[in-house]
Amino acid sequence: MNEKAALLLVEDEQVQRESLAGYLRRQGHTVSVAAEASKALHLLQAEPVDIVLSDFKMPGLNGIQLLEKVKEFNPEIAVVLMTAYGTIADAVKAMRLGAWDYLTKPIDLDELDIILGRALSLRRLMNENRLLKEQFGEKYQFNNIITADPVMEEVLNLSARSARSKASILIQGPSGTGKELMARAIHAASDRTNKPMITVNCAAITESLLESELFGHEKGSFTGAVGRKNGRVEEANGGTLFIDEVGDIPLSMQVKLLRFLQFGEFQRVGSNQVQHVDVRLISATNRNLLAMIEEGRYREDFYYRLNVINIQVPGLAARKRDIPILANHFIKKSARENHRDIDGLSRAAQDALLRYPFPGNVRELENMMERAVILARGNLIGLEELPFRPGPSPAAVLSTDENQTLSAQVEYFERELIRQALEQSRNNQSAAARRLGLNERNLRYKLQKYNLK
Repeated sequence: MNEKAALLLVEDEQVQRESLAGYLRRQGHTVSVAAEASKALHLLQAEPVDIVLSDFKMPGLNGIQLLEKVKEFNPEIAVVLMTAYGTIADAVKAMRLGAWDYLTKPIDLDELDIILGRALSLRRLMNENRLLKEQFGEKYQFNNIITADPVMEEVLNLSARSARSKASILIQGPSGTGKELMARAIHAASDRTNKPMITVNCAAITESLLESELFGHEKGSFTGAVGRKNGRVEEANGGTLFIDEVGDIPLSMQVKLLRFLQFGEFQRVGSNQVQHVDVRLISATNRNLLAMIEEGRYREDFYYRLNVINIQVPGLAARKRDIPILANHFIKKSARENHRDIDGLSRAAQDALLRYPFPGNVRELENMMERAVILARGNLIGLEELPFRPGPSPAAVLSTDENQTLSAQVEYFERELIRQALEQSRNNQSAAARRLGLNERNLRYKLQKYNLK
């Protein structure tokens, strides 16, 4: 881990406190120590802190109570809890209240390094994104994309840094993840924001009409062409052309679009006159274009013209941290539109959402919360308002053996999640890491730890 942090270590056992503080200082971190939560809160106000590393069970305030106080003081401080006493329920509660992660004792130093590294990377990205917002001022619309997830912070960072370039951008991800919202934010943050962003949805246009829709046509060029019509490409001149469902473009049109991307020129249907425009292209798809290339259904040269900058938007199941904040955002929005007085989710409903796989992603969550707001009998949305039957909780799945330690149960659960992600990604480690919200180094460490291949 290259980045160094200002750490606050809260541990009531002196030997453990001194040992861990010594290790962290040898890694180059600045470390303050406290034997109890009250001292820790005093140190928080006296000196800058990036990460709080706290024991769970302490005299006075426990780890969760300290977590709540830290988040009240500064929600951007990451809190990592260490426990040898808690249960799965304690860990789940801590994560729900905003803990960055948790460790079980005895502390695995390699895992500690990885967790601290991820927390620092997220902090760096958030700081960069804040500077980008200040740089772009009112034009910066990435604020419309709500997230607390490190994977999405990386996506936003890449999008913002590439916004002012002329490079073509390909946004990939499952349906319902907000790819068009991302495209609009990129356009708004670009130098072309005062020019139009024109959208073409290739899945909604038949192959015979797609060329005319994109490039326009001359009068009489085909049956029904009663006059000259400018295409979307001309309408987007000086601005951005957003091609949605770009994986649905037929091979014949890929050739014509390739020439347009290479030289910025095209011909209207029924005309020999070459037209020139200045357009920045953003495209999006939920398809695996590389697989389509191997099958001969997509041109490789066209793909690489589209894919100068690639942005991968993860599915909601890989962004568990975003589910509660997105759900509450949609509840407030729908309650306002439907004139309902709804305070939020019950704890049972929130836990159920965190366990649901969300095949329809963010769009499904928004529709689900709108339905729940309309049907809610009280001021809290409960299980009865959700349109699915909740599966068993992690605690119910793992706690069949009362003699199992927290560490053993958590490791079993983590191993199963990693195995499932690998199966769903056909053993593609990069894709599995994105599903799990991990970086590849972290995933490789866990694969080695659990002897998974």
